[in-house]
Amino acid sequence: MTLVIDEQELNRLPVSIDPEVCSGAPVFRGTRVPVDAFISNLEAGLTLDAFLQNFPSVTRQQALEVLEFSKATILKLGHTS
Repeated sequence: MTLVIDEQELNRLPVSIDPEVCSGAPVFRGTRVPVDAFISNLEAGLTLDAFLQNFPSVTRQQALEVLEFSKATILKLGHTS
């Protein structure tokens, strides 16, 4: 199974990857907050609002765009099998 993600779709994500920032981990654009911290906090039971309070440099829109991308990517998996 091959999943193809359009480069334009990736470019629209509010995420940046720079080897000089957080060792190249994907972070929310304009911040040093790793996207993995967001996912890990949600997995631990933190609400979106609590995450945003703890990381005020991340906007609600950025967080929602990452969630929507994750949802869309998972839904694509069902169409490639």
